[in-house]
Amino acid sequence: MSSPTNGANPYKPLEIRAARVIVTSPGRNFVTLKIETSEGIYGIGDATLNGRELSVVSYLEDHVIPVLIGRDARRIEDIWQYLYRGAYWRRGPVTMRAIAAVDVALWDIKAKALGVPLYDLLGGKSRDGVLVYGHANGGDLNETVEAVGRYIEAGYKAIRAQSGVPGLKLAYGVGRGDLYYEPADATLPTETVWSTPKYLDFLPGLFEKLRSTYGFEPHLLHDAHHRLTPIEAAQLGKMLEPSRLFWLEDATPAENQDAFKLIRQHTTTPLAVGEVFNTIWDAKDLIQNQLIDYIRMSIVGSGGITHLRRVADFASLYQVRTGCHGATDLSPVTMGAAVHFDSWVPNFGMQEYMRHSPETDEVFPHDYRFENGLMFAGDTPGHGVDIDEKLAAKYPYKPKQLPVARLEDGTMWNW
Repeated sequence: MSSPTNGANPYKPLEIRAARVIVTSPGRNFVTLKIETSEGIYGIGDATLNGRELSVVSYLEDHVIPVLIGRDARRIEDIWQYLYRGAYWRRGPVTMRAIAAVDVALWDIKAKALGVPLYDLLGGKSRDGVLVYGHANGGDLNETVEAVGRYIEAGYKAIRAQSGVPGLKLAYGVGRGDLYYEPADATLPTETVWSTPKYLDFLPGLFEKLRSTYGFEPHLLHDAHHRLTPIEAAQLGKMLEPSRLFWLEDATPAENQDAFKLIRQHTTTPLAVGEVFNTIWDAKDLIQNQLIDYIRMSIVGSGGITHLRRVADFASLYQVRTGCHGATDLSPVTMGAAVHFDSWVPNFGMQEYMRHSPETDEVFPHDYRFENGLMFAGDTPGHGVDIDEKLAAKYPYKPKQLPVARLEDGTMWNW
């Protein structure tokens, strides 16, 4: 599954001789960067940006790949700094995903050259297995309660519960399947309707029912998808305190990091945020002021392993733990790298694990595995994920966008 080292001397420069972007859609769109070296070792990285995939393809092909050719693939740090600091227009989801793809591919190459799994390069494992949570979805309260039960029966120790809200149709974030779903559903954005009062009236009762049914042993989580104002988020967090959530995710938009001060003043429900963050600057005040408990930045969204390990180290100073995003809008390449990262990072909290479709798993063969509520990194040199390019070519790109929402009076949902 992984490229052999071919007896390469790990101390000899590994010149980057070629790099190309592979776009495939085995159930949903993925963007993968493959970097090849003079020693015949290759590495792959994920560059998927849900609903805006081709913008990253252009950034890679037009601006990144040309400056990679001829560089030493071992110089991961220097290449990261070159791509980040060398661009006058820094940061943002397109730039940082392109950098992440390069970074992960280079870590993959270096680990293969040394013949070790990626976690060994990071300093070795801090734990044997990685605690993950799955997504339990239902159209209403009873369906969601039943879905949580199925995840418990499947061995999950942590479950995110999302439910349709009475009186609302097509609520964003409520999946259309137990194991995997893709919210980007149409060539042009689907328009949905949202009502915060109906949501706040309904949600505490859902978690009361879950606790009365399954007790307090399983960890329960919930994602508010940035829908609430700070005071609404504070109200929800306070109402959910008796249900003892592991975390309340994305309670309010975090562009204004001070908004979390208001939430923190009114509730002890743990708070998680960060899947849409791209750099440490998006989270600096939240972490430094201990306004959150979990930082949810992902490897693909935040410039790769090189940058995310710095975020994690900074967070550890303030007792903030990691909770990396892991939905199907990242490929198995990112999931594989994340499991290695999670196995190492000292201040680990939880890893989201949303299963990919069988077609996706076939295109991206991997050696990470799920067992009894935990994910385990394989011992294959590198991050343990490959791509079957012939099979990938059978699934051409399909334009899909994420839905948008309006309030019941037609106002754009201001999230």
